[in-house]
Amino acid sequence: MVISVPRLVIAAPSSGSGKTTVATGLMAAFASRGLAVSPHKVGPDYIDPGYHALATGRVGRNLDAYLCGTELIAPLFAHGARGCDLAVVEGVMGLYDGAAGEGELASTAQVAKLLRAPVVLVVDASSQSRSVAALVHGFASWDPEVRVAGVILNKVGSSRHEEMLREALDASGVPVLGCLRRAAQVDTPARHLGLVPVAERRSDAVDAVGAMAEQVRRGCDLDALYALARAAGELSGAAWDAAEVVASSPPPPLPVPTLGAAPPDPPHRPERPRPQTPDGLRVVAVAGGAAFTFSYAEHAELLTAAGAEVVTFDPLRDEQLPDGTGGLVIGGGFPEVYAPELSANEPLRKAVAELAFGGAPVAAECAGLLYLSRELDGQPMCGVLDVSARMSERLTLGYRDAVAVSDSALAVAGTRMRGHEFHRTVVEPGAGAAPAWGVRAPERRVEGFVQQGVHASYLHTHWASQPGVARRFVERCRTS
Repeated sequence: MVISVPRLVIAAPSSGSGKTTVATGLMAAFASRGLAVSPHKVGPDYIDPGYHALATGRVGRNLDAYLCGTELIAPLFAHGARGCDLAVVEGVMGLYDGAAGEGELASTAQVAKLLRAPVVLVVDASSQSRSVAALVHGFASWDPEVRVAGVILNKVGSSRHEEMLREALDASGVPVLGCLRRAAQVDTPARHLGLVPVAERRSDAVDAVGAMAEQVRRGCDLDALYALARAAGELSGAAWDAAEVVASSPPPPLPVPTLGAAPPDPPHRPERPRPQTPDGLRVVAVAGGAAFTFSYAEHAELLTAAGAEVVTFDPLRDEQLPDGTGGLVIGGGFPEVYAPELSANEPLRKAVAELAFGGAPVAAECAGLLYLSRELDGQPMCGVLDVSARMSERLTLGYRDAVAVSDSALAVAGTRMRGHEFHRTVVEPGAGAAPAWGVRAPERRVEGFVQQGVHASYLHTHWASQPGVARRFVERCRTS
């Protein structure tokens, strides 16, 4: 199979240069021309893909060579870009920045090479003139396998400033494909973990994306950018397919034994079996809404391929889990921002506790771990895990190489996975749970909790790297 979707990678010398504004604006501008635009983000970021989805009307997808492996970058890209006229890939950090201590691994440059895609460098020109040529020359010549094929100048102060920048770049051999003025910067509010997600500011986000598109339309040569995208090299290989990878993953072992113990006197331990949907599928409820916005699209696709009916619910609004729920997935997000509202929804907290104490499989990552805790910043949560969570001044951030140290609903002990941590909270554990992961770096430690059917951890993982995780989880829904 040959993959020939026109594509661009939008990169920058460093974070804060304007990649998200330019990439999102390009996506929206091309979509407004009637093109089917496939949006992608390098790295583990969950927030930018929400803006990409708003700009294109398609699911934003991540391309992370650390979490998924280099061999899956092109297949996952082809899966997302199937049937599209153009793909725009927003980079991460600086062009050559990747996983700490791992060389080019997980960098924008590596992904651009794996996709045989031209790179457009977004340069913050606010405090330079002729020096911009030296900067662009350095990035364009650092790795001859990376094709830096154009520059978009950002935060340009005036017409005279633009003229000086263009003159300096004339001799660089890298064409200027856009120039965005400093006064026209789009307001995208941020807080302790980055931009505020789309789900929390939907109407404002629509306006912001529209402003990004207009800024790009005025300042960029869209025809030249599309011609550049069409010059991307062909890729060979098949697109990733959830049904195929689940079918080819090892069959799940026998149901795991109950590990750990529930806290004393759990408030709602059911005596009845959980219902099954009429067609024999198990419902897997996936937390969504403003408090739980972090998820990879491939997770739901893998669960569906494994035989689940995936139903989204909002812990801020829904007082009960979806009918027939046999398993629960609670991803990342910002429960610390909504702790009072989550706590006030006592009926749902009780329903989650009842499901978990009944042995149903529950997969919780980061925000999900906080929601299952006894309390978060003094606000009562679900009480499934005997842990207390609170905000911290310290940011915990980085890729993690992990191995499962306890059998769980997700994996047998010894399963290796790579994950990513990104939070400003800490948990103070109590008793009754086994550890979920052994983490090797930056220090050796155990992390997370396994208790009955619950697997809760700070680590964000990408199940495409281990599709057997979804198959095992759904099988546990059927047998628990």
